[in-house]
Amino acid sequence: MSTKVESVTKLQPLDDRVVIKPIEREEVSKGGIILPDTAKEKPQEGEVIAVGPGKLTETGDRVPMSVRVGDKVLYAKYAGTEIKVNDEEVIIVRESDILARRA
Repeated sequence: MSTKVESVTKLQPLDDRVVIKPIEREEVSKGGIILPDTAKEKPQEGEVIAVGPGKLTETGDRVPMSVRVGDKVLYAKYAGTEIKVNDEEVIIVRESDILARRA
């Protein structure tokens, strides 16, 4: 395992937060046109690399998370907080901002 991946996986999200590594989209369209950086949309798909313990209820119980490390997920377009860890960009979102899990 590389040092960069190890440093990112050392992030431990709190409560119902999830750390996601965005999956970059193709730089060439289906028609063969090369897309410049300014024309690319922000990725909304990524791989879960860390999961928090779950949301704490008012009674003190933990609600288990429905995603696991390694899941490929789709998340809301403007959700979460983007951070950079050792030149690797990740996004931290709440579980409720995850829209779907890819099969």
